[in-house]
Amino acid sequence: MTLDVSALDRPVQPGQFFHIRCSDNWKHPLRRPLSVYNYDHESHCLEFLYLVKGNGTQQMTLMRKGDTLSLLGPLGHGFTLPDQGALLLIARGVGVATLHALARQARSENMEVHVIMSARTPGDLLTVDTLSRLGATVYTVTDQEGTSSVESVRALSETLICEEGISAIYTCGSSRLGKLVQELAETYHLKGELATEAHMACGIGDCYACACTIRKGNQLKTVRVCTEGPVFPISQAVLQ
Repeated sequence: MTLDVSALDRPVQPGQFFHIRCSDNWKHPLRRPLSVYNYDHESHCLEFLYLVKGNGTQQMTLMRKGDTLSLLGPLGHGFTLPDQGALLLIARGVGVATLHALARQARSENMEVHVIMSARTPGDLLTVDTLSRLGATVYTVTDQEGTSSVESVRALSETLICEEGISAIYTCGSSRLGKLVQELAETYHLKGELATEAHMACGIGDCYACACTIRKGNQLKTVRVCTEGPVFPISQAVLQ
């Protein structure tokens, strides 16, 4: 979904999100948080990539060219890039939508980007061609092909880290892959960040519906995904 946001007067970072009102129907009063898939600063076009999972997102598919959409944003804290070195992005399913914006920014700064995309089937893999056209190197793994196990992704990741000069690693879309990224970042002393997904009500920090637990030092702390996140250092993530 592409929106003209010419009235937007704030910068948009990869990893940030917008809180979207799906329709004017009273049956769908709560907004839905959608991460930024792409934002073109020159054309002021904002893009979202989403899956239709319920009535709210189903209502969004009924919108047509020229319709007006109510959204709040950009909200939250986004990704940060390293000063140098290549990036490794590991995404599962629609989690690639969040990492796509990061890959685009990194490529615009001539940084080398490697993306491992995981999905149930080859047909569920998203934006492979788009990322390739950006100049990212894309590796696909799927459950159907038997290539998406944590062990397989670990082996591929370690090869890339050792051979491609990876200095930062990012992930979204899977707790098990999040744990893997956490281990890789610690083992290889990499900068690491995790984009967290959460159900939200207000999206601006008032309701605490999106509260999660992070680790700071030796202490556990409750924070709000919408304001303190949705991107956190991977070392702070508490993954179940």
